[in-house]
Amino acid sequence: MKILIVTDAWEPQVNGVVRTLKSTRRELEAMGHTVDMITPLEFRTVPCPTYPEIRLSLFPAARVQRRIEAFAPDALHIATEGPLGLAARRHAIRRRLPFTTAYHTRFPEYVQARFGIPLAWTYRFLHWFHGPARAVMAPTPVVLDDLRHYGITNAVLWTRGVDLDVFTLQRPNVLNTAHPIFLYVGRVAVEKNVEAFLALDLPGSKWVVGDGPALPALRARYPGANYLGVLSQPELARVYASADVFVFPSRTDTFGLVLLEALASGLPVAAYPVTGPIDVLGDSPAGVMHEDLREACLEALRIDRATARAHAERFSWRAASEQFLAHLRPFAAGKPGRDSAAAQPAPQNHVQTPSGTAVRPASAEAAAGSPER
Repeated sequence: MKILIVTDAWEPQVNGVVRTLKSTRRELEAMGHTVDMITPLEFRTVPCPTYPEIRLSLFPAARVQRRIEAFAPDALHIATEGPLGLAARRHAIRRRLPFTTAYHTRFPEYVQARFGIPLAWTYRFLHWFHGPARAVMAPTPVVLDDLRHYGITNAVLWTRGVDLDVFTLQRPNVLNTAHPIFLYVGRVAVEKNVEAFLALDLPGSKWVVGDGPALPALRARYPGANYLGVLSQPELARVYASADVFVFPSRTDTFGLVLLEALASGLPVAAYPVTGPIDVLGDSPAGVMHEDLREACLEALRIDRATARAHAERFSWRAASEQFLAHLRPFAAGKPGRDSAAAQPAPQNHVQTPSGTAVRPASAEAAAGSPER
């Protein structure tokens, strides 16, 4: 099948959305599918206000239309709600082409945290954007419930995976500071709540890996912590393996791929009991969730690294990509916009997620794509 993915999130960004799309494309191609991407690299762009590393494409509509028509995909997936996603959505609706979308991040919560805009306003936009999609792929059951609460009823589950060959059990000791070593990896921005980690009174030492708009202020306020920039995956794997506890202070992430990377490296997790950690950890002994983050950090020190790794092995990118594939809505051959099969209601089969929550995938095949291994 020829699959076209349209995304406003792409290189040089380093985040969960980009990693998810790259990994999904790799797995789909390994299955024998042809995958093309429409990304900001093809367009003139301007920096996004408050997030300059995010590039917004200028006037992309005509080129997006030409790219879609030239590639002639069998299925169209719109990954983001930015200028490219809007242009692809407009063309698909005009041509009556079935398409799927994805909800990667808790965008309304981020907007509220940064600008104070009410959640209902942003969810109204999301309802408008995703409403015509044949399926909206969301990463966790909790996020599915959030979307349905705001009237987005066409949401289906698309979980995430981890590269178990890159993130492995090893002890390289590349962080030369006092143990226990507590580590945060991710974007350094207000919605990630990194300060909640840095403000903790903990033994040993703290490390922050990543970049973002809040980094200069946090470095100035917490000079006792250690800071690294953005790392390659092999470098990051060695850093995970050198730490003692992975601290995930975010209260707004939909999933948190870094949780899986840490666990695959044998690093137990300390987090708040919120969306993301709940869906990744479930009732596993591989991490500790507690409203007192310091208590969670100290309790996580007692977890064996093999326990963390064993939990991560329940996830794979192949399983997640098979789930993505099952949710696509292929075009009917020679009849754009008249995909009668895609318009049928999704079968109400259940699939068990790692957290133990029963959800209903868009097709029976999605059950085979659950993250259980």
